[in-house]
Amino acid sequence: MPLEAVEARRLYRQVADQLRSLIDSGEYAVGSRLPTERELAEQLKISRPTVREALIALEVEGRVRIRVGSGIYVTEPAEDTPVPSAVVEGPFELLRAREFLESAIAEQAARVATKDDITRIDAALVAMENVDHPGEASMVYDRAFHIAIAGCLGNAVLVRVVGELFDQRLNPYFAQLAHYFENPSTWRTALEEHRAVRDAIAARRPLSAHDAMRDHLAHSQERFAQNFGAETSGGTPAARKRVARPGAEPAEPKRPSKKAAKSSGGRRR
Repeated sequence: MPLEAVEARRLYRQVADQLRSLIDSGEYAVGSRLPTERELAEQLKISRPTVREALIALEVEGRVRIRVGSGIYVTEPAEDTPVPSAVVEGPFELLRAREFLESAIAEQAARVATKDDITRIDAALVAMENVDHPGEASMVYDRAFHIAIAGCLGNAVLVRVVGELFDQRLNPYFAQLAHYFENPSTWRTALEEHRAVRDAIAARRPLSAHDAMRDHLAHSQERFAQNFGAETSGGTPAARKRVARPGAEPAEPKRPSKKAAKSSGGRRR
């Protein structure tokens, strides 16, 4: 018998499958409320973001209804209930991948960006400043900003990868998650984070550009986690302590005072 391909199932899909089975078996009847996100995380011994992704997946399938501030309720599946998607990447997994990749790209962009590159980045920022969010146009300009930074490196593969990762925001799971948490206020915050990335690149500060992009995408994860009514934990971006990287540029380089130099004997180490 020929071997069949093995599908890698992400943890959040496994959780969604388990909850769906409990609903189908009658453990949770239509109209009843599921345990809270915290309770599910504790029972399953997994992170709350993973539970959140599983619940979003079930909502997309029409199996539950999330009422922020009230709870998660089992719903009667419609006749055209979508088949569980083959998509394996969850929103938080995608954001973590982007955080790793685009931080390195921003760092290199600060080393090699030309005036024309900065002009393209600025054009995307101006467009973002003058668009309503959430909406399709805001996503177009947000994507253009990240693509412009990747374009600084002159590598078509990186441009394509950054674009494809960004486009995963269009999958139904990510779109549903964003539906709850994105609004004009979060857009303004994200815009300020974009400006910090741009300024570091334009000032040719590679490590600052790296950290600004990393912080932007980590904060995106934090916004999705916090605004769901969840306290941050050690595994969430909010709890990550910023660690100074070796060689990080100080905001204003300081010279040792004459007094300090004298007390050390003027010796260099």
